[in-house]
Amino acid sequence: MKILICHLYPELMNLYGDRGNIISFVRRAEWMGVTAETDKVTLGEERDFSRYDILFVGGGQDREQRLICVDFQQVKGKALAAAIESGAVTLAVCGGYQLLGKYYKTGAGEVLNGIGVLDAWTVAGTRRLIGNVVIESGICGEMRTIVGFENHSGQTFLGPGAAALGKVRHGFGNNGQDGLEGCVYKNCVGTYLHGSLLPKNPWLTDHLIKKALERKYGEFEVPALDDALEARAHEAAIRRARQRPGV
Repeated sequence: MKILICHLYPELMNLYGDRGNIISFVRRAEWMGVTAETDKVTLGEERDFSRYDILFVGGGQDREQRLICVDFQQVKGKALAAAIESGAVTLAVCGGYQLLGKYYKTGAGEVLNGIGVLDAWTVAGTRRLIGNVVIESGICGEMRTIVGFENHSGQTFLGPGAAALGKVRHGFGNNGQDGLEGCVYKNCVGTYLHGSLLPKNPWLTDHLIKKALERKYGEFEVPALDDALEARAHEAAIRRARQRPGV
């Protein structure tokens, strides 16, 4: 078995160790006996995104998002949206998450149009939402905790066509108001959680790999892996989040 991963804009969208998510995809796939190859795609490069099994885009600041916004509108947006609609497994973090939605309105009032594949929109808030986060998510069919780190001023709101990744137990989440974090649409996951996300949440990594393999090959059973170190990192992140007063 083999999976092909597309890493979008690795030199521009890599805040807070987002590249670690690609490493986690590759290593855990290999431990499952699955070959994983990564294709890096940057500004101006066209691709048939339907040939990829996993798509990933990380986070960036407003400057980088402006560049990505133009590239999405002029080069990649339609093909990327079509791949997500067809069920391609996708993970988008922070700025990448925002640009898969309808738009991101910056603090200066500038509107950066997204590709609109997610029924979500983002407006800049007056304060930054920063710190460790714990959410509860049922994305894999049972309630599990997801941990990560957030640092964003954008406040994202979900429309009726999108479901949240989970409910916030500690931290702020999408907007610090409605108690929701992230967005799930088909096999696409958007989230504000950096840190990087997947190494501290191995079950989520495995869930996304499983979805990719089942889309390509049919039923796949994830083998048991030794996650002792990952579990310790996960629990440590929960303890740190719980130490934050008033959040």
